Amino acid sequence: MEEKQSASGDLLSEEERSELMSRINSTETEPEQLTRSLLHRAGYRFRKNVSDLPGTPDVVLPKYNTVIFVHGCYWHRHDCRKGRSMPSTNADFWKEKFERNVERDEENKEALKELGWQVLIVWECNLNDDPVEAVEELMTELDAQLEE
Repeated sequence: MEEKQSASGDLLSEEERSELMSRINSTETEPEQLTRSLLHRAGYRFRKNVSDLPGTPDVVLPKYNTVIFVHGCYWHRHDCRKGRSMPSTNADFWKEKFERNVERDEENKEALKELGWQVLIVWECNLNDDPVEAVEELMTELDAQLEE
């Protein structure tokens, strides 16, 4: 059976691609849940997915005036193996999409800083490698902010 590519080079139809992409969660991802769980166990109290702040941060720690974004390496272009991979089909579309994601991340970060928030990023690969160490590093950053 021969696979047929669309004009964009995609092996899936527009409807099939849309269905597949709709299954990707933007909130309540495993890395977010893990980060929040470890923070909660360490005694931190927070709000989650606060939509009235730029970028809708995944975790907001009002007591520390800090927001945390838990970024997927692929979508937010981390400098790791997964973040450097690029789809082979429809490459121009994906390159533009990823560039816009990174631009938006930076715009949100700057807007939050202008509002007086500290911004921390937790990368998915760090959680996959050693979740406890990743969140311990995060807590060290939070503690350092308290001393400032």
